[in-house]
Amino acid sequence: MKNIIHFETLGCRLNQDETEGAARSFSDAGFACEFNSVSSGTNPSQDVILSVINTCTVTGKAEQKARRIIRLLLEKFFDAPLIVTGCYAELADCEITSISENRIIIVPGTKKFILKEISVAMNGGTLDFKSGKFNFENLKSFVNKKTFSFEKIDSSKKIPTAVNPFALYTPVFEKHSRATLKIQDGCNNSCSFCRIHFARGTSVSLEPEKILERAKEIENLGSSEIVLTGVNLSQYAGMAKDGAVFDFKELLSFLLSNTKKVKFRISSFYPQHITKELCSVLSDKRVQPFFHLSIQSGSDLILNSMRRPYKREQVENAVQLLRECKINPFISCDIIAGFPGETEDDFEQTKSLCKKMNFAWIHAFPFSARPGTLAFSMTPKIPERIKNERVKWLTEIAVSGKISYINSFKEKTVEATVEKKILQKSDGKNIFHAVTENFLHAEFESEKKLEAGSIVMLKIISALEDSIKCGKEEECFAELLK
Repeated sequence: MKNIIHFETLGCRLNQDETEGAARSFSDAGFACEFNSVSSGTNPSQDVILSVINTCTVTGKAEQKARRIIRLLLEKFFDAPLIVTGCYAELADCEITSISENRIIIVPGTKKFILKEISVAMNGGTLDFKSGKFNFENLKSFVNKKTFSFEKIDSSKKIPTAVNPFALYTPVFEKHSRATLKIQDGCNNSCSFCRIHFARGTSVSLEPEKILERAKEIENLGSSEIVLTGVNLSQYAGMAKDGAVFDFKELLSFLLSNTKKVKFRISSFYPQHITKELCSVLSDKRVQPFFHLSIQSGSDLILNSMRRPYKREQVENAVQLLRECKINPFISCDIIAGFPGETEDDFEQTKSLCKKMNFAWIHAFPFSARPGTLAFSMTPKIPERIKNERVKWLTEIAVSGKISYINSFKEKTVEATVEKKILQKSDGKNIFHAVTENFLHAEFESEKKLEAGSIVMLKIISALEDSIKCGKEEECFAELLK
């Protein structure tokens, strides 16, 4: 019988990275790990001894989804304790434990390092699985002691600071073919709509030398790409051993100068921090031509109400600079539709910005009032019908932009990382899914057996328009070059 730890992850790339790190700790302790979601319809393993869900609190729907999966986990793994962690767990522990007080254990999102300590304790320690010490009561007591010891220190702070936030590191990834490296956590902004600074705490940064050490380890193990992740990379401020404080530009330059071939991808950035100096580093051929900007609105009035630290003009300047430092880069953005007080004119300004900037994709979502934020009580509220209509408008612009961007690469050659085999055809050929250097999700055929993480050269053939419109993963069809 296998002793399996089941993992579920909701939300951002950073959550995915932390789940991978936690899974590595349990794997190193001798336990098997599985990642197939209980909501996917696949038959779960019968040998699960512990399940862990890493949650998100960005929107009300994210929390609703978390509660649904929590109930599914309790139902499918009825003998296994359930650990709930992440941003939702940080802010709503009582709400979550009320679902099942005798089955659920909360590990606060700012104390995820406890997951690593649990894995160690289950392998010959106070929670040793083989000797029968592992059970719900012992696990709950273990977690509570760890949590309480830090709560005594942090109790006076309204905004927490994550404890040992870079402990869940792994150079080897069980679910993802492209490596991620967490370099920053938390946020010092206080945007009126956002709860993440309450859930993740103040901004903290990993030391430059430690980041380089981890990047070299990942590179030496064969990864061709590292995605640098954090809550707000624009606020990276890591202190070097000599006392110098590195900003993100200096960190990236430091990494490029001290690694050999590995490429770097930037997860997300604020537009006002896109400068000529930063772009001089981003222009390096080992920085992937993909950039995601956190924008939220094209109206200066709404941006001010959101307490965003930039204006529309800075967004336009950022996009121009990025297009000057890279040839036809993939540039995407986030937009919130229906923020309180957003008039038709405000929304038209957002639409015009999106069209003018010709984004390759827009992550558009309706405003979700988050408890504890300033925007929660802001008026006038925008009716759900209008919010959804505005999301629909933005999504249509996004789909058109994605198709247009893919078409601009027709018959062109791009480098790609194989993610997975989708299926095997009756003629023996395999269908693979890969992610290109400019973040296109491509489908291609091959008679070869290609491993996840393999680097291939693809010629883009066509956009999969119906797939894009339906929100499916594959966005274009490509030809594998010999």
